[in-house]
Amino acid sequence: MALPEINDSNFTTEISNGMVLVDCWAEWCGPCRMVSPVLEELSGEMKEVLQIKKLNVDDNQDTAQKLGIQSLPTLLLFKEGQLVDKIIGALPKAQIRNFIERHK
Repeated sequence: MALPEINDSNFTTEISNGMVLVDCWAEWCGPCRMVSPVLEELSGEMKEVLQIKKLNVDDNQDTAQKLGIQSLPTLLLFKEGQLVDKIIGALPKAQIRNFIERHK
């Protein structure tokens, strides 16, 4: 199951409702490709409390710049449109799950 892609034009709308984890990634990023299947699993397991969406930083540089993305992958956690936390790097599934559950 592929995660939905968001972009510069719909970013604000896409993060405005509920809890949303945004995976900031790029095609050339090896660790991004490693974390993607983990996020797809978590998306299915946590769909009741969380939406997970992907932002390609190469294709959406305005948003990436506004968010101050400097390392990939960066996972940004939003609640009702407000950034509440972020983690950087291709972390194991349990660590990403704990990161999310701290904010439920």
